[in-house]
Amino acid sequence: MKALSIFGCGSGAGKSWITTALGAWLRAQGVRVAPFKAQNMSNNAWVTFDGGEIGRAQAVQAEACGLVPTVQMNPILRKPSGAQGSQLIVLGQAQGHCPAVEYYRHFDTLWQTVTQVLDDWRDRCEVLLMEGAGSPVELNLLSRDLVNMRPCRHVDGRWLFVGDIDRGGIFAQLAGAWSLFPPADRARALGAIINRFRGDMTLFPEPQRWLEPHAPGFAVLGTLPFRADLRPEEEDGLGSDDRVRGTGDVMAWVRFPHLSNLTDCQPWWEDTGVEVRWVATPRELLDARIIVLPGTKNTMADLRWLRESGMADAIIAAAHRGVLVIGICGGFQMLGGALLDPSGLAGDAGSAPGLGLLPAETIYSSSKTLRQVTARCSDGEWQAYEIHMGLTRATSPVEALQIVRDDAGERPEGMRHDNIWGTYLHGWFELPRLRERVASVGGMGMHRAHPVPWAAQRMSVYHAMAEHLAAHVNLDPVKRYLCL
Repeated sequence: MKALSIFGCGSGAGKSWITTALGAWLRAQGVRVAPFKAQNMSNNAWVTFDGGEIGRAQAVQAEACGLVPTVQMNPILRKPSGAQGSQLIVLGQAQGHCPAVEYYRHFDTLWQTVTQVLDDWRDRCEVLLMEGAGSPVELNLLSRDLVNMRPCRHVDGRWLFVGDIDRGGIFAQLAGAWSLFPPADRARALGAIINRFRGDMTLFPEPQRWLEPHAPGFAVLGTLPFRADLRPEEEDGLGSDDRVRGTGDVMAWVRFPHLSNLTDCQPWWEDTGVEVRWVATPRELLDARIIVLPGTKNTMADLRWLRESGMADAIIAAAHRGVLVIGICGGFQMLGGALLDPSGLAGDAGSAPGLGLLPAETIYSSSKTLRQVTARCSDGEWQAYEIHMGLTRATSPVEALQIVRDDAGERPEGMRHDNIWGTYLHGWFELPRLRERVASVGGMGMHRAHPVPWAAQRMSVYHAMAEHLAAHVNLDPVKRYLCL
């Protein structure tokens, strides 16, 4: 097995994008390639078919590589949840909440988990794409960094570096990082990719000529023009270009402080006649035809934020005037009459009244629901998944939103009470006909759904990402290392 690490100048530089594009490109070359990220910190998660939990970005990368996601692609996941630090997920299973100081006390054990998984990969693929995290040369973190150079050394791998020209200081990024790598680690470098260039490429000629005197031996392999249409998923959060997408009737998504699984909104981005708007103030809800309360990693804290910001009153007022309000996962829990979490199992401890828009209450226990399901309603069938703490039960008769099927059989899921809908399913909007029904109920007369299901759209995006990468980046050093 050959291993190729993808490092970057910092969080959000585009490491996940490059890893996904490389996976799709190598798959097209007939290479058995797999993604890997030793440790991820993200509230955007995916449920594997065997009931494990990994970062959503690794699930996307697996899809681009033509693989079914497994927990071995992301053995350690940290999900920030507020004052209690992060929920720690090891090999797909929750280990409880853990402050940063306590997390680092487990470094040796966690590193042993990483090395065992890395060793297991040696006979399972030809190329392992290992995404880094943050910057690989944060000097104060090197002794406890198990996601960047340490895995690369363990498997005798090579690395690429991603610089983000959009944030400025590209030569400082590249030269500064190069100067901090030890000579032995520099010898593993295949080169750098300058990411997210906007504008006229002729205005940025020969970056190698400018970099060489300050980082001798560090090759610039190419400059990638930014393509807003080639973005299959988001890992770290909403980019500046994502706060408002599209034009038409407004669909408002509440931007919780502890927002999770924000990718549920992305199928709407390809539709026409809809403006997908992430909102945090009451006035932004005034013209919304549909309001969505998405997932959250700290339901109690974000419910308090709704009340303190005035958003709760605005959502309730919108519901009373007939606006369609949809809650997903934590947002679904907030729509009920009460939330009970005395031990702080889902974030901050305590109990609180919900928004009172659904006849339901949620009780949290130590078990976490992780499962893939097939959802069915009058609009068809589609794959979705559940990932949540707590169970929500109706306190008076209410209509189920749909039927779901898994290994345990069929059961009703979600709740529908007039214009208030709630579901635990992520991936709920992936079916075009379902989005059309939602838009119709919400009175979005201009909406037209993209006819291709979102899963199929992603596959075409992966292919286009691979072509875009190959067109603008010299991949010869990668080919030589991989003997292609």
